[in-house]
Amino acid sequence: MTDKIPRPRGGDDDGSAGTPTERLLREAMNARTSLITAHDLRPAAPPRSRVRRLRPMYAVSVPVLGLAAAAAIGVVTLHSTPVAKQDVPPPPAAGLSASPGPTPTPTPSATASATPTDDARTQQPLADSTPTSTQSATGAPTGPATPYTFRGVKFKLPAGWRVAPADPADYHLCALSPGAPQGASAQNCQPYGVDLAVFDTESSGWPSTADLDAQSGWGHQPNCPIWGDPHPPAAGESVSSAGPTKSTPTVSGRPALKSQWQVTCGQTPFTAQVWALPKDQVFVSAVGLKDDYQAGLQSIVNSLDVSGHQAAPSTAPGQSDITVSVDGLAAGQQLRVGSAVVTFSVTFRNTGQSTSGQLEPLVFTDRYAGTPTAPGQQLPNDGRLELQTDSGWIPKPMSPGADTSYATARDEELFSLAPGQSRKLTYRLTMGPKSGPGDMPLRAQAVLPYRGGDLTVLGRQDVTVKLVW
Repeated sequence: MTDKIPRPRGGDDDGSAGTPTERLLREAMNARTSLITAHDLRPAAPPRSRVRRLRPMYAVSVPVLGLAAAAAIGVVTLHSTPVAKQDVPPPPAAGLSASPGPTPTPTPSATASATPTDDARTQQPLADSTPTSTQSATGAPTGPATPYTFRGVKFKLPAGWRVAPADPADYHLCALSPGAPQGASAQNCQPYGVDLAVFDTESSGWPSTADLDAQSGWGHQPNCPIWGDPHPPAAGESVSSAGPTKSTPTVSGRPALKSQWQVTCGQTPFTAQVWALPKDQVFVSAVGLKDDYQAGLQSIVNSLDVSGHQAAPSTAPGQSDITVSVDGLAAGQQLRVGSAVVTFSVTFRNTGQSTSGQLEPLVFTDRYAGTPTAPGQQLPNDGRLELQTDSGWIPKPMSPGADTSYATARDEELFSLAPGQSRKLTYRLTMGPKSGPGDMPLRAQAVLPYRGGDLTVLGRQDVTVKLVW
């Protein structure tokens, strides 16, 4: 059998010439190889599911491969020349799964550039998320509180706070804040701590319920409780206060009173706060305490439990029915030291339904920044206070001194008030040349006749005047 088309002489039969069968074979091989792309040369991805059957692939490719094989046999028989080199493996067929290669590992740069999910962000701890002390950045205690009981009143001492040693017979307990100096004690609880006062009867000292209504009720003696530099007011250093700002919170499940003042000693401002449970005679005060420890102060107030303390009921007749008012002397009124006499009146009134019994009028000026001082002595204010009587003007104690003699009165000064009845007394005041400038409180009180011991106050009105040179 001879070819109808002459075969070219020489060469490797790679040209465009050849028999129709060869051309068909060449076209089939070219078509097959054109199906191989760069994507097919990449490592195969790991299998994620069962390898699919390739029947559709065979249905298309088997006839072509059979035709190619038949053509290859014809070429080998006719020319005894191989079609392809046997040492070069053919490329894998398209769609066939090769043996999976190693799974690529993300590089550090790729991992770093990836955007973390919300879960990943919440699981990454912040550098400052673990507190290093018992106070958070806002001053809120972060550790467990310690239960404490004082005179039947229970509360929780915040983490980092400590109780200053005190006389067991004292009515006051001082809880010092974490920022208090190591040498701080109950004597300088202001400004470094919180004072808890628990009385058995109505308070005659500081603080009292009446102090919450007074402009100078935040303090009980001339003092500048400046954080880091608590000191008595120096000569010429004025002490002024604005307030009180009053509210009625609930403390220990009971109605309470709260007063707050903004005070300035010299050029330094601070805040004073006092809470009172009048029926229980329990008081909490913080004067000059840093704002950093406001959360600890509030936690002490919130944790109070006064159910274990029972204050004795007052035996004062008509106690809540006695009112006191001052006329002729206004709050903030300026008085020049060494100037003319200032005359004012104090009115005591019974607004109840029963007779009050014996009452004692007690009017005096309290200590302030301009009170004269002397080493080891507690001097009264410099000046003269007088009461007008039927026999003329009689001197009265100017201010509290080293004892309680200022609270005593003569029997003829006592009086009783029937329901709706009032008594008006006239006083005059002159400030001496040794008095310094500042805000001086004048206190007018109706008390039970004082015979020593506790002073029982039935009614009270305070007026703070400003002394100037």
